[in-house]
Amino acid sequence: MSLVDHVAICPADMAESLRFYRDGLGLEVLFDVTFDADVEPLLGVATTRLRTVFLGDPQQPHAGRLELLELEGAGPLPPGSDAAGVPHRGAFLICFVLPVEETLSRLTDLGLGGVPRRMPGAGGPSAVVVDPDGVMVEILSSVPSL
Repeated sequence: MSLVDHVAICPADMAESLRFYRDGLGLEVLFDVTFDADVEPLLGVATTRLRTVFLGDPQQPHAGRLELLELEGAGPLPPGSDAAGVPHRGAFLICFVLPVEETLSRLTDLGLGGVPRRMPGAGGPSAVVVDPDGVMVEILSSVPSL
């Protein structure tokens, strides 16, 4: 069986991204580690140190996780690099199944997410907000049936 283990974002501001995903969406920090490493063999960009913060639901370990990744010492990539896009800030859209109204209320109280876009659906309401790096975050009431 194929599973999505995690999605990674290189945020511009780790603290603000943690406020959004941890405090706003309610994800839990599963681990937060900083260590010396050069990830060039894996990602194609030289680094001296990295911080990796994994967030998710410890009660649902197979539900997938979100990684916030700081790549220290990574300079701008040369044009045509094999690692084009790394360390790119953001992604197009990440979707979470969460209590929609409760989550939107928390984000509003924190001044995060912007004005939600909303849409009714067969499984309940859904909304899209924006994280501090401009990534659209969809919040669904339930897992849609395919």
